[in-house]
Amino acid sequence: MTTNTLRTALDADTRSLATRVICPWPGVIEVLGQTDAFDYVEFAAEYAPFDLHDLDHIARTAELSGLSTMIKVDAEPRTYLAQRAMAAGIQNVLFVDIRTAEDAREAVRAVRAEPTGTNGVRKDRRNGYVGGYASPEEIVTWCDDAVVALMIEKREAMENLEDILAVEGVDMVQFGPVDYALSIGNPGGRHSEEVQQAQREMIDMALDVGVTPRAEIKMPDNADDYLDRGVSHFSLDTDVNILHRFWQEQGTELGNRLDDVAHD
Repeated sequence: MTTNTLRTALDADTRSLATRVICPWPGVIEVLGQTDAFDYVEFAAEYAPFDLHDLDHIARTAELSGLSTMIKVDAEPRTYLAQRAMAAGIQNVLFVDIRTAEDAREAVRAVRAEPTGTNGVRKDRRNGYVGGYASPEEIVTWCDDAVVALMIEKREAMENLEDILAVEGVDMVQFGPVDYALSIGNPGGRHSEEVQQAQREMIDMALDVGVTPRAEIKMPDNADDYLDRGVSHFSLDTDVNILHRFWQEQGTELGNRLDDVAHD
């Protein structure tokens, strides 16, 4: 069983760097691994069309490419999706639409093995389908090592944040400014002071109780304010955003040059 780099970073209180992919094609994971720049890749399954075979391919390719893995799962059926992803070999889970401490407890139970949680041993990639790779005891360790991350992106989540952070087994939190702005009746207000203040409060409260905050950023320069607040775990943009930015900037530049030549 491969090392969970994100768990290792959390336990050692060191930094981690991820990026997100929506495209489930394994070739993207291979190319990402060749950069040697990232600790893990997050499959943003909440946004992607995929099937269960894709989860196997993503996990297998990441292992061969020296990357750990995370999946961002839909709110429903989150227990099913989390457990099938882990059975495929994906190591960490990010849960969306958390509103209450009970939602947080449900997320932890989905990841941890019996009797602490509801996860179990099955014929899957982790144990080589016939038990050749990992024992039941090692599967329990795998489940214990999985990082349980929660999206804090609802008004109710901020109202209940102290209780959510107190749930045993919650390892990481990530603020979602777009959905949070929507939940407070300010759609499109992700950059408003009210939303930014909520994010700062989440980071400070998490750090105060020993829960790791992570920040999603588009460019390295965006990390400075987070670093100043004590954040050391980052996710750097998403594949479709990266492609769009390149196509827009470089395509526009080349188009303008071609227009200049045509007008000479």
